[in-house]
Amino acid sequence: MDTFGSLQGLDFPVGVVVSDADGVLDSYGDTSTSYPWASVTKLLSATATLVAVERGMVALDDPAGPEGSTVRHLLAHASGVPFDSGAALSAPGRRRVYSNLGIELLAEHVAEAVGRDFDVWVEETVIAPLGMSTVLMEGSPAAGATGCADDLGALGRELLRPTLVGPELFAEATTVVFPGLSGVLPGFGRQQHNDWGLGFEIRDHKSPHWTGASSSPRTFGHFGQRGSFLWVDPDVGLATAFLGAKPFGEWAAQVWPRLTDDILAGRARP
Repeated sequence: MDTFGSLQGLDFPVGVVVSDADGVLDSYGDTSTSYPWASVTKLLSATATLVAVERGMVALDDPAGPEGSTVRHLLAHASGVPFDSGAALSAPGRRRVYSNLGIELLAEHVAEAVGRDFDVWVEETVIAPLGMSTVLMEGSPAAGATGCADDLGALGRELLRPTLVGPELFAEATTVVFPGLSGVLPGFGRQQHNDWGLGFEIRDHKSPHWTGASSSPRTFGHFGQRGSFLWVDPDVGLATAFLGAKPFGEWAAQVWPRLTDDILAGRARP
């Protein structure tokens, strides 16, 4: 089986890195060129926030964002604030409203708590410790990072075997927070259960979805509108990073699930 056969018809460059917790298993294309991460940036911001929680500098139940909202709500896209500006669309904990603004409010809260600009905190606590030498955190903490697929793969390996956050907090971060909330998954429509952890999108049983039909329900990660994704499937011990030069579109909705299923087909579940 050609693991990367689904990519052969693409007319633009991509870089793909498949890893287990011990290192790179396979790769495709140009994995050393930097591309915009778009919303995959949220994985960096979430991890840096969790480091602050682990160190006791921030608490998940700290008030943050609109009235009644907390750090937990902002991480889980459950604060009710809209995508990029304006007043809250619902009370906290009522709907899953995907929000760049919520992540920006979160970053402001963390920066104040740790006494550093948020991009500096991300660099100190995530980028530098993981040796992600091409990654730059500029602009919005929701969508401003750039870097290469090799470095995004390093983040995937960290999320398979965490060293920056303890096991109890990480388990909470990668299971559903505020279960049962409906909402729109950008690019894939309304989901009755639009499940999210603490900054990590949880696959669960969403359909349609950008991961594969054979992906474990416990798969977590994020994709971005610039044609980027990182998924981590803890049931098979694999992570895959994808970056490319073409924005998300119908091509991604078709190619990404096939690519994911081809990758998982080569890895038997324990």
